[in-house]
Amino acid sequence: MNEEKLKRLWDMAPMFIEGTPHAKFLGMKFVAVDIGRATMSLPYDKKLIGNAQTEVLHGGVLTALLDQASGLAAVSSFNEMQPVATLDLRIDYMRAATPGKTIIAEAHAYKTTRHIAFVRAVAHEGDVDDPVASSQASFMTTASGRKGANPLERTKDFEDFLSVKSGDGS
Repeated sequence: MNEEKLKRLWDMAPMFIEGTPHAKFLGMKFVAVDIGRATMSLPYDKKLIGNAQTEVLHGGVLTALLDQASGLAAVSSFNEMQPVATLDLRIDYMRAATPGKTIIAEAHAYKTTRHIAFVRAVAHEGDVDDPVASSQASFMTTASGRKGANPLERTKDFEDFLSVKSGDGS
């Protein structure tokens, strides 16, 4: 089951960016996914600068990256893949990102209940021990609550939704 789920996660994960307009616009890249874990990156781009004098990335861009990576970690933590919504997101900014450097976000769903995943993430420039920011978030499943609904159908619906949003579907 885990090997099959991992294959499906690797097949679906890039669509998590392609099917999300702001993630695609910002230039986020899928790096890796595992059960309960996700890694994404954001190459430096001058259009994302928050301070013209220092050329440091805007904090909102870091927030978006941490939220997106955390959301994928949450999706991958449930028994069946299903859409999630951010319930709560707290960001601790620890230092300014270095101009010109790619930011990497690593997220881990450390606790998953029936409908909620709790996720910690860190954004760094290649050294996880020198973070730019960290986050703590919770995500709730948004799949249909139909009694007796087949979870595999919900997973297929979610994959179809991402495929259509990314332009790969019909």
